[in-house]
Amino acid sequence: MFTTIHAGYHPIGLEGLKLPKQFTFPFYYTPHPLCVKAAEEVQQYLKIQTDFEHNFGLEDGAEGLIIGKMFGVMLVETRTGHIGYLAGFSGKLGERNFVEGFVPPIFDTLNTSGFYKKGEHQLNEINTEIEALESAENYVKAKVELGNLHQRYEQELKEFKIYLKTQKKVRNQKREEARLELHADALADYESQLDKESIALHYKLKHLKLEWKLRLAKADEKLQLFEKVISNLKTQRKKLSAQLQRELHQSYSFLNAEGEHKDLLNIFKTQPPAAAGECAAPKLFQFAYKNELKPLAMAEFWWGASPKSQIRKHKQFYPACRSKCEPILGHMMEGLVVEPNPIFEFKSIKRRLDIVYEDNYLLVINKPEEVLSVPGKTIKESVLTQLRAYLPDAKGPILVHRLDMSTSGLLIAVKNEKTYKNIQKQFINRSIKKRYVAILDGEIPTTEGCIDLPLRVDLDNRPTQLVCYDYGKPAITKYKIIEVSEGKTRVYFYPITGRTHQLRVHAAHQLGLNAPIIGDDLYGKKGKRLHLHAEQITFEHPVKKEKVTFTVPSPF
Repeated sequence: MFTTIHAGYHPIGLEGLKLPKQFTFPFYYTPHPLCVKAAEEVQQYLKIQTDFEHNFGLEDGAEGLIIGKMFGVMLVETRTGHIGYLAGFSGKLGERNFVEGFVPPIFDTLNTSGFYKKGEHQLNEINTEIEALESAENYVKAKVELGNLHQRYEQELKEFKIYLKTQKKVRNQKREEARLELHADALADYESQLDKESIALHYKLKHLKLEWKLRLAKADEKLQLFEKVISNLKTQRKKLSAQLQRELHQSYSFLNAEGEHKDLLNIFKTQPPAAAGECAAPKLFQFAYKNELKPLAMAEFWWGASPKSQIRKHKQFYPACRSKCEPILGHMMEGLVVEPNPIFEFKSIKRRLDIVYEDNYLLVINKPEEVLSVPGKTIKESVLTQLRAYLPDAKGPILVHRLDMSTSGLLIAVKNEKTYKNIQKQFINRSIKKRYVAILDGEIPTTEGCIDLPLRVDLDNRPTQLVCYDYGKPAITKYKIIEVSEGKTRVYFYPITGRTHQLRVHAAHQLGLNAPIIGDDLYGKKGKRLHLHAEQITFEHPVKKEKVTFTVPSPF
C-alpha cells in the first residue's frame, strides 16, 4: 500500500527481514529485499494511480509521446528509529515536478515565479524577435539584393577579364604584323598607340572594380542596418543564456550526510551534463538529508516501454547512471558507510591456464568466467599476465583477441609476431569462425536468423553499449536456437563482427531477440555468472596451412 506519512516518506513493515549493514553501492548492486518490497508497492501504485497522466507505453492507444521512466526507492530510518522508504522519479511525470507520494526535485524548473522560468521567458521573447527580424520582408530583400549584386559583379568582372585577354592577343597580333610592314619611326608610334590602348583598358578595369565596390558597400550598409540589430540581440541572448545556466547550476545544491552543500559547478568543475541532478537518486538523498532521515539502502527500476537505443526492461532494476550521477552521488554519499565498489575488489586467479592446445607457434586457451583477458585499470591479473609468465621468451603481442570479463571460452594466443600477424589478418578478413552458446531469459519463437543492430558506447554510462543507426558501427550476429524449455532458450551465436558486448546487446535489445542472457548484470539480471561461452573456434593454422577446429563444451 502506497501510504504517505508526509511528502515522500512511506512506512514499511520489516516482516522478519534484516536491515542492511551498509548503504548500497549504487552503480553495481543486488537490490536489498526491503528495497524490492518498496519497489513493488510503488509499482502497484503506478498500475492503478489516477494522480497524473503520463504515457509509459504500456497501454495501446494511449495519447502522448511514449516515455519510459526510471523510478527509485530509498530505505530510510527516522530519528525515532522507524523504518520507511522514499520514492522518486527521474525528470518529470506528466510534465510535473511534484507528484504526491514522491520526493520533490532538487530545484523546481517549472516554478512560473522563479528566476528560471522568467529567464526562459526572456530568452523566448528574444528568439521570437530574432526570428521576426530574420524573416522580415525588407531584411530578406536586402540579403537577396546583396547576393545578386555579388553575382553580377563576379560575372561582369569575369567577362571583362576575358575581354582583356582577347584584346591583348589582338594587340600582339597587330605588333607582329606592324614589325613586318612599318619602318622604325612609324612602328614606334604604332606600338605606343597599342600600349595606350592596353593602359586604357586596365584603367577601365580599375574603374569597374571601384564602381562595383561602391554599389556593394551601399547594399551591404543597407543590410547591416538589420544585421546589427540581430547581432546585438544574439549577443544579448548568449549573455542571458550563460547567466541563466550558471544561476541554474548554482541552484542545484546537494547535501551529504555530513551536512555539506555543493552545487553542480563545484561538483563537476567543468560544464555539467544536461539534466544533471534530475535523476531519482539525487532527489532521494536530498529529501532524506533535509528531513533528517538516515539513508539505509536504495534501488532504481525502469517502468514503461524500452527506449529505442538503450536496453531497459519493464520493472527491472538498474544501477545509477555514470556521467550524471556518479560525481553527484560521490559527494552525497560522503559520511555514509557504503558497500565497497566490486570493481576494486581484488579477484585472484586461482586456476592455472586451461590450455586446450599448444605447439611451437600458438596456444588455444579456455578462459574462465569473471577473469579479464588483459589487465584493467584496477585489476591487473588477467589471462595475458598468466600467459606472459608462462611464455617468458615470447616476443610481441601474445593475445590476438579478447573475451568480456564475464564470458568464458576459447582464446587464441601466439608465441611470435609473425604468427600474431597471420592470425590477426584472418580476424580482419573474417575467415575465423566462432560459435558461442548462451542461455537466454525468455522463449524465442524463431529457429534461426540474423541480427543487424549497429552499436556504439553509451557516453553517459560506460561501458554499456547503445543501438545507434546514426553513429554506431556495424554489428551482425547469426543465431540458431538449440532448445526452448521452461521460459529459457539455449542458442548458438555466430558473430560476423566483433563489437564490444555485441552478443549481449543483440540478445537483450527489443529489436534483437528481446531476451537477455541469463546472469547479464548490464543488460539483464545479475546472477551467479553470465551464461555465455565461446565454445568453438575454427581458423587456418599459420604454419600447417590447414583448417583447425577446437571445441570446449559449455560449463552450464
